[in-house]
Amino acid sequence: MAVIVDLDVMLARRKMSVGDFANAVGITPANVAVLKNGRARAIRFTTLDAICRVLDCQPGDLLRWTADPPA
Repeated sequence: MAVIVDLDVMLARRKMSVGDFANAVGITPANVAVLKNGRARAIRFTTLDAICRVLDCQPGDLLRWTADPPA
């Protein structure tokens, strides 16, 4: 199972820089990079709420699930 974070897509659509986004959400640019690169293992609902508020989107606009390829 893989959960994909499409944060880079949303930032591009909103024409927002990582630095401006990080400041608006209240997280570090390094943590934004962790989310963008798919290395995040968890996200707090308060952080997800702030991200959705700043980007004016729904959680489903940021997160999608893909099945693992068959073995």
